[in-house]
Amino acid sequence: MLCYSLYIGAQFYPKFYTLIPAAIVLGMGAAPMWSAKCTYLTQVGNKYAEVTGKSVEKVVVRFFGIFFFFFQCSSILGHLISSLVLKRQKSNYTITEDDLSYCGINYCSARNTTDNFSVSDESRWMLSGIFLGCSLLSVVIASIFIDPLTKYGENERNEMGKKLTGFKLFIATSLQTIKTKQLLIIPLTFWSGVEQGFFGADFTAAYVTCVLGINNVGYVLICYGVCDAVFSYFLGSLIKYVGRIPIFYFGAIINAAVILTFFYWTPRPDEIYVFYILSGLWGTADAVWQTQINAFYGVVFEGSEEAAFSNYRLWESLGFIVSYVLEHTVCVYTKVWVLVGVLSAGMIGYTVIEVMLKTKKKSISH
Repeated sequence: MLCYSLYIGAQFYPKFYTLIPAAIVLGMGAAPMWSAKCTYLTQVGNKYAEVTGKSVEKVVVRFFGIFFFFFQCSSILGHLISSLVLKRQKSNYTITEDDLSYCGINYCSARNTTDNFSVSDESRWMLSGIFLGCSLLSVVIASIFIDPLTKYGENERNEMGKKLTGFKLFIATSLQTIKTKQLLIIPLTFWSGVEQGFFGADFTAAYVTCVLGINNVGYVLICYGVCDAVFSYFLGSLIKYVGRIPIFYFGAIINAAVILTFFYWTPRPDEIYVFYILSGLWGTADAVWQTQINAFYGVVFEGSEEAAFSNYRLWESLGFIVSYVLEHTVCVYTKVWVLVGVLSAGMIGYTVIEVMLKTKKKSISH
């Protein structure tokens, strides 16, 4: 968590030689932290299901839903802070019809020459200071209030030889990658990173900032965060009634509908409500991916959580990397087609896994 603080601190003096080393340190710290989060929630969920006699799958989904509810609430607060700070920044920028023709699906970051993307030093320092304070406070809160897994039987698990660390974890992660179900879920895991990267970088730049200005990004993303948080919380209860398969397809259909809109909609300042609708829909779909894919890993790969979640973080992170690399190398039109391909491959792989699980369940029952 302190690695995040270091990266935020680098924003006070954002240069190549400060941001790149800070980003490397952040990546080295974030990977094990997020893998540990997944393992922690899965282990605690399994223990809670054992104590209460409830379904492990439903409990794990519920726990991930609660986590991502609060995770997205922090996003809402963060975007509100950034919006209020950037609102103080005066802008005389007026967009022309010619400028609008280069926004949306026609946007290419390499040819953007407007001043609609600039942030003053004062605003950047204020934002960095606020977020750095929140980051350091979170370290203190986590250190004091989060129970170690030893409280939930981790010591016994270690004694049984199931705990993987260091080189053993690396080998287990590598072997996990070539398992059939892991190979099939990789495209959807990759999609989780790609869709977040596209929305955070390309949608905000090509649609929101290009048309409305950077001071409006936070407000649009608040809508995204609210929908993401609300659906993250309620999906844990909804799965008890409809099962996980309809929920996965629900997320895919929403993303497909928004992607189709990207192809045909020309963003305009007088249609600001459309920005909020698309943002909210994307947040709703993201709630599906963040809660359900995490929980799906915990259920399908029960007993090998460390290796499985290490794979999850690997492929999701690669999705982020590809998305951010493409941001500065190709135009939005091409990137939207990439979204179509990755989402399609992801849902095909997921469907095959569900068929395999259903077939296995039938063979066991007979």
